[in-house]
Amino acid sequence: MEIFEKIGDAASKTYKFTAEKTSKIARETKLKMQINESKRKIEDIYKEIGEAVYEKSVLDEEIKKEDLKQKCDEIDELSDKIVKCKNEILTLKEKRQCTNCYEEIELNAHYCPNCGFRQPEIEKEECNCNEESKENEEQNEADEQQEDVNTEDEEGNNNDE
Repeated sequence: MEIFEKIGDAASKTYKFTAEKTSKIARETKLKMQINESKRKIEDIYKEIGEAVYEKSVLDEEIKKEDLKQKCDEIDELSDKIVKCKNEILTLKEKRQCTNCYEEIELNAHYCPNCGFRQPEIEKEECNCNEESKENEEQNEADEQQEDVNTEDEEGNNNDE
């Protein structure tokens, strides 16, 4: 019986490890999709700004900063969202960014392998990122499972009709 318990424990550990890695990959993919969507929106806003400036130029009207302020604020919000997503991806990978060249490096690296720049010591808050990341992952998994249940319910209702 002892051998079956060992096999069961090994299988359980392997499953847990695989599930954790799969969850991280899924979350990273979702974040990358959000980054790409935000970048696309920023490009669209740049086009809108360019068209507005061109129209003012053609009509020989003055371009007022207030006219473009809302669009610039949208770009700022989307840029902040991109930074947050990139930071969360680094947290998932248990990495950080070089303060000089912004290359992805190991959390415990004292020097950047890309540029050689000495890295600041990691603050205790940064060390706890993994715990926060795990909490975020668990919440995201719960949200995704709820979405799956809702989707299945909707599909079931549609099939009944």
